[in-house]
Amino acid sequence: MSSGLVCSNMGLKAGKRIGVKGEISAGAKSFVLNLGKDQANIVLHFNARFDIHGDVRTIVCNSMDKGEWGAEQRESAFPFQEGTKVEIFITHDPSNLTITLPNNHQFKFPNRLGLQVIDFLNAEGDFIIKSIQLE
Repeated sequence: MSSGLVCSNMGLKAGKRIGVKGEISAGAKSFVLNLGKDQANIVLHFNARFDIHGDVRTIVCNSMDKGEWGAEQRESAFPFQEGTKVEIFITHDPSNLTITLPNNHQFKFPNRLGLQVIDFLNAEGDFIIKSIQLE
């Protein structure tokens, strides 16, 4: 998987929202957004799988605590198309992250690390970030 943009020292506090706008490559297999403290402490690993690892059109979320993966959570909503522009919004509080997808479908993922501040974001795979908005 190709690695893309890496942001650090973002200082995104609980209750604030991050919007990630980007373009999904034509022929995309999957893309990943990681948010957390750093590369070994990821509060949200968001993996949109078009067709990879035996998953077809599935969102797989996970977390990483000191380099150890947690349990995967799968979402059946998949409002992504290859070769299109999308925006994903994420808010967090001490208990949950709320992810808002392009069709306004929302789901929650537990804040397993209890992170108050998100400092780190990176993107990997078949997704080119065009802009990041902190609000």
